[in-house]
Amino acid sequence: MKLYVDTTGKQVTVSKQTEPKNDQNGNQRSEKNTGRLMWSTQVFVLDETGGEVITVTTAGEKPNVSVGQLVAVEQLEAIPWATNGRNGVAFRAVSLKPLQAPSAK
Repeated sequence: MKLYVDTTGKQVTVSKQTEPKNDQNGNQRSEKNTGRLMWSTQVFVLDETGGEVITVTTAGEKPNVSVGQLVAVEQLEAIPWATNGRNGVAFRAVSLKPLQAPSAK
């Protein structure tokens, strides 16, 4: 079962430049089934209850986003994990794309 996060009504801002998602040896990870390279982008998610910083993993082309930019997150998935007594939630998305600013009339 996949757990998707509804980002409707949430403001998502890039808070750290996109970096390669590396393994413990410093090599960039790739998606198991496709071989597409994986990327990590730190974002700040804000809604009426407050804000939280999360890191979102994407695969394929490096997201063309920059720090301070509002972005649209496509299919944000929350992935709970537990390893060696530690646990948390990882986040993965199909894509991160710059939000188009509303055009002035």
